[in-house]
Amino acid sequence: RDGKHSWAGHKMQRFVSFIEDIPFLSLCCHTQLTFLLCVAAVAWEAGKPLVLEEVEVAPPQAMEVRLKILYASLCHTDVYFWEAKGQKPIFPRILGHEAAGIVESVGEGVTELAPGDHVLPVFTGECKECAHCLSEESNMCDLLRINTDRGVMLSDGQSRFSIKGKPINHFLGTSTFSEYTVVHSGCVAKINPLAPLDKVCVLSCGFSTGFGATVNVAKPTKGSTVAVFGLGAVGLAAAEGARVSGASRIIGVDVNPKRFEEAKKFGVNEFVNPKDYDRPVQEVIAEMTGGGADRSVECTGNIDAMISAFECVHDGWGVAVLVGVPHKDAVLKTHPVNFLNERTLKGTFFGNYKPRSDLPSVVERYMNKEIELEKFITHEVTFSEINKAFDYMLQGASLRCIIRMDG
Repeated sequence: RDGKHSWAGHKMQRFVSFIEDIPFLSLCCHTQLTFLLCVAAVAWEAGKPLVLEEVEVAPPQAMEVRLKILYASLCHTDVYFWEAKGQKPIFPRILGHEAAGIVESVGEGVTELAPGDHVLPVFTGECKECAHCLSEESNMCDLLRINTDRGVMLSDGQSRFSIKGKPINHFLGTSTFSEYTVVHSGCVAKINPLAPLDKVCVLSCGFSTGFGATVNVAKPTKGSTVAVFGLGAVGLAAAEGARVSGASRIIGVDVNPKRFEEAKKFGVNEFVNPKDYDRPVQEVIAEMTGGGADRSVECTGNIDAMISAFECVHDGWGVAVLVGVPHKDAVLKTHPVNFLNERTLKGTFFGNYKPRSDLPSVVERYMNKEIELEKFITHEVTFSEINKAFDYMLQGASLRCIIRMDG
């Protein structure tokens, strides 16, 4: 190592690629290779620009895989934990959890994945053995459920990242803002190798969360009315789910009127800005729909929006689904009669998708042109420009910014 981030890291990558192209050398060297050198974007402090660093990535241990990340995208959750407002600050850390790549190597006990497989790493997992994984109704794996405070691997409580011997924390078990990362095998979905990774990478978080909330949980029928609260990326994915389901009226609710024009591309055909009225927005929606929406999906995390989403659905059959994550001290208050009048309130996590079992079929829906991902991708940057992606998100200019890891 000569201390120059790009030179040493890329020389080691090329060496590893070379020996893996020669079966005999690959067989001999894999057991001896203890780490890879690569470039990662490290968050050293809250709110400070990420720094491209040369990072040592340890080999995968039991039930782990090491991935070569080819494309990543920036989700608002990355920004939220980078800013470290309202939650435990954990630094230094390698952020990133929406991505696509290829399996580089596998650890002991991994049988469903092999080097060369095209995959999506996911911030939650599926062990396929716990009660939740065995249930047809739940995707909340006991072993691999999201843990925002854990900066190490499950198997040994150690980080697989280090800089000159100093451990660097993981993020959501994925840390995809690195040319190579190590992930638990239960958090990796093997997908169709023909799928364009620069598009399907958005399926590993935001799109699936919103789309699944509609099609898997709200389940609107053809011709129904759906109200979507919050028209960010997740909300627009929820609207896309309503469009695919055949909803005739998709009402977008947002305090930013500039979002409506963009939302039309996702099937939203009516728009309500709560700021335009001197009464609760649920009353406005009930009036314009003749009693209430058939379904609603809340994607803001704002407690008032959650209450409005529930109270705006029709009595007798209305279903409201909460997706947004509220403040830790928030309390939802509504009159019990709203439940007695046969309205249903549900919550969902990752759109009720089991990552390993269900994401491959979502990729196929994209390949069959049933869902459109391109319209979610508004920007693209090289890895060296990753801080621009944060700027776009903070300015409200992007839905999803793709980060090409080869540049």
